[in-house]
Amino acid sequence: METVREIISTFRQSLRSEEQDYTQLSVPRAVVLLAIPMILELSLESVFALVDMFFVGKLGPNAIATVGLTESVMTLVYSISFGLSSAATAIVARRIGEKNHDGAAHAGAQSLFIGLIVAIVLSAVGVSLGGAILSLMGASPDVVRDGAAFTRILFGGSVSIVLLFLINGIFRGAGDPAMAMKSLWIASGVNIVLCPILIELFGLKGAAIATVVGRSSGVIYQSFHLFRGNGVLTFRGAHFLYDAGVIRSLVKISWPAASQFIISSGSWIVLVRLVAETGGTTASAGCQIALRNFIFFILPAWGLSNAAATLVGQNLGANQIRRAQQSVMLVTKYNVVFMGFVMILFLFFSHPIVSFFSKDRAVVEHGALALRIFGSGFIFYGIEMVMVQALNGAGDTRTPTIVNFVGFWMFQIPIAYLLAIGLHLNATGALIAVPVAETAIALAMWYYFNKGKWVEIKI
Repeated sequence: METVREIISTFRQSLRSEEQDYTQLSVPRAVVLLAIPMILELSLESVFALVDMFFVGKLGPNAIATVGLTESVMTLVYSISFGLSSAATAIVARRIGEKNHDGAAHAGAQSLFIGLIVAIVLSAVGVSLGGAILSLMGASPDVVRDGAAFTRILFGGSVSIVLLFLINGIFRGAGDPAMAMKSLWIASGVNIVLCPILIELFGLKGAAIATVVGRSSGVIYQSFHLFRGNGVLTFRGAHFLYDAGVIRSLVKISWPAASQFIISSGSWIVLVRLVAETGGTTASAGCQIALRNFIFFILPAWGLSNAAATLVGQNLGANQIRRAQQSVMLVTKYNVVFMGFVMILFLFFSHPIVSFFSKDRAVVEHGALALRIFGSGFIFYGIEMVMVQALNGAGDTRTPTIVNFVGFWMFQIPIAYLLAIGLHLNATGALIAVPVAETAIALAMWYYFNKGKWVEIKI
């Protein structure tokens, strides 16, 4: 009974925005207090991804393909957002570990300065291209006709995406993952409520409007708490004055972090286009349903991996290298257990999972096969995510970038084309390349983390 009460108490504590010294708590407790809100933060986002696909799926294969193809290109926006967020997390966490809260607030303010400029540019470019993006992705004329407005609206909301990612990165670096969780819960909750209503009123465009409104709601909530001044960080006007030195540090960390995800998401775009070319609209729609389910389980695991970034950054700031290493190993064990469970789920229950989202027999068959293929590498995905986030948290964003470039563009894509076109396996061949490449990347990331050069990074 005492153990149950302790578990409940720890769970409640993790959900409160209380200042904690994660460099002094026991490593298991520090991991748990950070991991619970980080997992819950991305869990609701992953729920929305499935809810969105469920309602969009009722509009038919063209709508499913539109959402999937648009989201594939939107990953470029997510990549840039993640790069900025990673830089903010790394520098803010390092300053917090050094007990320099004023320096942490200054770094956070400077990251917002960069993020706002980048976000405005991305929104303007996305709105102007619209249907051209779908055409570039190999969509049929019908899909382009039906989906161009959806694409423009979603890209037009890039400001909310960048700021949502970036401010949450600041909160996580400061050791306040509960606030990051609450803001994303609000964003996802508004999405879930509005999505069926607006789809009913406006069709596919309604899904895009719901997403933008939801994310904007999250940003408003973040901003209120970030600038209220009673949290871990206290922002002052002087923190927003242009600081060339801090800006350079942020850019130095953020561009490789963004590049590593642009590289990986760019390879996904190539694969999605290859699936559409070799398998047609039904294969593309089935693949998109599989991808949404893939994301549903990847995001909580990514949330757990985020705990490694915060713990590495703060412990390096406190010059506690051994604690940083122990934290990463413990997070890796947790992620492997979780992803092993998901692997079993995907391998043996893929057909009923996909059938929930579409009744089209051809779409279900393609989607179930894609889910089984993706599921075969889930344990390695879990290892890779923790290693990447650990290095990013240390400020070593360069190593994951190089590994991603070699693994995705020099290994995964050539294998995909060889299997899909050279060996005539079509869409199936393109998908097989995913777990093969991800496994190789995970092993490479494990090797470079254990070499230990990340402990020497100065930021």
